[in-house]
Amino acid sequence: MAKQLDYHTIRAIFSRFQTADPEPKGELEHVNVYTLVVAVALSAQATDAGVNNATRALFQVADTPQKMLDLGLEGLTEHIKTIGLFRQKAKNVMKLSQILVDDYGGEVPNSRAALQSLPGVGRKTANVVLNMWWSHPAQAVDTHIFRLGNRTGIAPGKTVDAVERAIEDNIPADFQLHAHHWMILHGRYTCVARKPKCGACIIRDLCPFEDKTE
Repeated sequence: MAKQLDYHTIRAIFSRFQTADPEPKGELEHVNVYTLVVAVALSAQATDAGVNNATRALFQVADTPQKMLDLGLEGLTEHIKTIGLFRQKAKNVMKLSQILVDDYGGEVPNSRAALQSLPGVGRKTANVVLNMWWSHPAQAVDTHIFRLGNRTGIAPGKTVDAVERAIEDNIPADFQLHAHHWMILHGRYTCVARKPKCGACIIRDLCPFEDKTE
């Protein structure tokens, strides 16, 4: 774990991220906020690409909670069987769809507490939805962000919650909205786990990581 970077270095890092990609986007495909919730819930321990491959056809026939209930558990399972843990995920999607119909009139609530009360929706999923759909500066910490936060000193922490708090505390407010997307994309494509691509890294000179690669 690297030491916490100072404010000016963190601002310089995110200024470069912003210059390189002013409007970073999440890579999970969706057509509305409900399908975003479903896609993020399905993405746990799976790749975004794998989820997108499964949901393109699914969302053509089930893009609302009621349509998902009409499709049924077997129909949903058939669509997502290529995704890891698909049986449990299918059950969760059906349960959350029923709750949305029964308790929220088929609408997705825009509070973290309400989102986290849905089956299969944890804090990370809720934060992704709040950020991507409602533009809340919520920080969804996945494995890429956890690694990047600790490796660079942007947001060090021993737990996911600690890294989330460090992002909120350490990254300047004007970068908060897109912070987690910039960090996810940098961790996914440049600062990868086993052999980071330091030679192609736009923040290499600002990063204290000792085991840099060429």
